[in-house]
Amino acid sequence: MRIIGIDPGTAICGYGIIDVKGSKLTPVAYGAITTPKELTDSQRLEILFNDLSDILEEFKPDKFGVEELFFNRNVTTAIKVGQARGVILLAAEQQRIPIYEYTPLQIKQAVTGYGKADKNQVIYMTMNILGIREKIKPDDTADALAVAICTAHSSHNDRLKRLV
Repeated sequence: MRIIGIDPGTAICGYGIIDVKGSKLTPVAYGAITTPKELTDSQRLEILFNDLSDILEEFKPDKFGVEELFFNRNVTTAIKVGQARGVILLAAEQQRIPIYEYTPLQIKQAVTGYGKADKNQVIYMTMNILGIREKIKPDDTADALAVAICTAHSSHNDRLKRLV
């Protein structure tokens, strides 16, 4: 099974693609879609949609994991990330890829075993689980790989539930 994880954002949108074979998780591709700040919001969203659509076409994931929005301070940032999240969900839906959404707490729990882990702990465990030796940059990319790991673990738990 192939899974893509997404850390949504307008300026930087992290993505991470992994293959799952039994309990083995293998990184396939990861990176970030970036958009120039001097463009209009609609131009940035178009770049995000087109680039993500191309990635989905190329790698053909079976599942699409995305981080849910969680903001408690900056409303303007929340709106912009919400807009990005909308085009991200549209890109997955247009290709009929099942979408799974997770809170930051669920993602941290799946990767580190602790829902309040800090960013460095998440990055360290993500690298460890996937056997990646060089630090993953930017952090949005590491977050996206963590979303993919969370999706893989959730998929595994769903299969176990069906067996019981």
